[in-house]
Amino acid sequence: MFYYLFQYLENEFDLLGAGVFQYISFRAGMAAVFSLLITIIFGKKLIVYLQKKQIGEEVRDLGLEGQNEKKGTPTMGGLIIIAGILVPTLLFSVLDNIYIILLILTTLWLGGVGFLDDYIKVFKKNKEGLKGRFKIAGQITLGLIIGLTLYFHKDVVVREYHTSTQEVTSIEEREHEDINTSRTNIPFFKNNELDYDKILPFVDHEYTWIIYVLVVVFIITAVSNGANITDGIDGLAAGISGIIGLTLAIFAYLSGRYDFSAYLNIMHIPNLGELTIFCAAFVGACLGFLWYNTFPAQVFMGDTGSLTLGGIIAVLAIAVRKELMLPLLCGVFLIENLSVIIQVGYFKYSRRKYGEGRRIFKMSPLHHHYQKSGMHESKIVTRFWIVGILLAILSLATLKLR
Repeated sequence: MFYYLFQYLENEFDLLGAGVFQYISFRAGMAAVFSLLITIIFGKKLIVYLQKKQIGEEVRDLGLEGQNEKKGTPTMGGLIIIAGILVPTLLFSVLDNIYIILLILTTLWLGGVGFLDDYIKVFKKNKEGLKGRFKIAGQITLGLIIGLTLYFHKDVVVREYHTSTQEVTSIEEREHEDINTSRTNIPFFKNNELDYDKILPFVDHEYTWIIYVLVVVFIITAVSNGANITDGIDGLAAGISGIIGLTLAIFAYLSGRYDFSAYLNIMHIPNLGELTIFCAAFVGACLGFLWYNTFPAQVFMGDTGSLTLGGIIAVLAIAVRKELMLPLLCGVFLIENLSVIIQVGYFKYSRRKYGEGRRIFKMSPLHHHYQKSGMHESKIVTRFWIVGILLAILSLATLKLR
């Protein structure tokens, strides 16, 4: 909204300084600051309201140290994160940008699914919450919308230049063509690109969109559930999500700029740079939420927050064409997911073979294993953050490692 307002003031009244709103870097910085302030200020008010309404977490007894102290801690704090993301995005981004529209839809959609799950748990006193099949249905439906839009929308293009930088003096003079393509980035491979058209060479190109949409649905479902599983101890999910969001902001900014994309020899995706504003608000919201969520937590995000964070990360990665990098960038989410799968799978296997279920980890997800081993949750979270930062640095290094 501010973008359109200051553009009008600059054009009609030649207002001094209004032109600064044309710069993505300035608007991203403002979005991050506003997001941080909104989450801190609004977060305090929401926590007080939730405490008055006695909207607290019902903690299952898992035999973990300090677990009983968490009982009654306000939940549904994901509303703080959603407000911190949406308000700055609406204020500082170009709202007719297709990528911004899809990310706003993702935030509202999965925020709604998560809110419904938390509402059933808290107000209906049903510890199971929203049935799993309804959660999956919501994620699949969103995946279909995102996948079909990104594949078919006329504004989702890659810009290819036909004239080298040595032959001209400015970008405006370079011949280019905007093409709809299913190409994406694949790390550590030569040329760093993969075309979904070539994944199954025996499938007619007319049906490539089916493969692409299925991949999008799988990624959104997997990453949103991964973030949900990771949200088990104070500050873990929000901190890791903030690190991932900052990394994706860098990718979006570089791919959206013709000069940086040319220098790095990566795909130039027009209009993608606008996602930097959304990413900045996302990171600001995660940091602001950590103000109240670090140990000892004053509020939990609930599924309202965790499903939203995971879904946003998935859609961001798909939009910047880095979805095949998610196993690396979201390595913490992946490890947490795998620990559950391995634990459950081995338990069932050993029960069939030996007559009793055996475990590989003391408890899953993995962060609970370390808690059972006697490690304080603050140390667990800090070390997981360090791992997340290392994975983010390695992900950024793939810009040149190919």
